[in-house]
Amino acid sequence: MAIYYSNTHEYVKVEGNVGFIGISDYAQRALGNVVYVDMPEVDDEIEAGEDFGAIESVKAASDLIAPVSGTVVEINEALVDNPRLVNEDAMANWIIKVELSDETELDNLMDEAAYKTLCESEH
Repeated sequence: MAIYYSNTHEYVKVEGNVGFIGISDYAQRALGNVVYVDMPEVDDEIEAGEDFGAIESVKAASDLIAPVSGTVVEINEALVDNPRLVNEDAMANWIIKVELSDETELDNLMDEAAYKTLCESEH
């Protein structure tokens, strides 16, 4: 499973033509204790670079920016009742699952090494 990162700290784990989108471990640490995740509905269309929801912590609220375009095929229902799962394991607790509409958009994202460099430069 390939993992790509955006410069706004969302990731997309790609399996076939499906992407699991969430926030990076770096982002969840920066946010602190997550208290709410606002997600789109199943069948909603998301566009790369556009907001698809929001995540709120005790410290801040942040828009979720789609790293890729596609159709939402599933939301992570577990986050509705327990948004803190994002803090426990951000990579395992994806926010939405999308069917990718343009796989070439992945070329605009970073691999793990490039993302690590970005995080170090921001720290």
